[in-house]
Amino acid sequence: METDYQVMASGGVLIRKGGHEKNEFFCALIHRPRYNDWSLPKGKQESGEDPLACALRETLEETGYECTPVEELRSSSYKDNRGRSKLVRFWLMRVTEGKFVPNEEADSLAWLPFDLATKTLTYEKDRDVLESAKALVLRLNLS
Repeated sequence: METDYQVMASGGVLIRKGGHEKNEFFCALIHRPRYNDWSLPKGKQESGEDPLACALRETLEETGYECTPVEELRSSSYKDNRGRSKLVRFWLMRVTEGKFVPNEEADSLAWLPFDLATKTLTYEKDRDVLESAKALVLRLNLS
């Protein structure tokens, strides 16, 4: 795929049922110690790697959870901390199995309802992606 972006990355909005009645969707946010921020799991594509394969790999590496993709969400584009143009593609993902273990990239993971997650995220660009995920969950009426 030809692109004008210098950096291509992919990630996911991981969801699972939770709450008192176990019928509310919660999403996963990670704390990245390198940046001291709360973010969505994501990372750079490897050479020749498919964007969805990258998203599944990166979310597994950063969260410990294997997932099933539901649908692609809105993308996020910005200048990274080195001034390079970056495109991050995201997918809504349902957790199938796994367990979070703190690692170099993510030292903490929080499962939060969408509204609280939106307030917790450090970056506006991630909030926009999370809002698109929330809208998709409502539109698809996932059970």
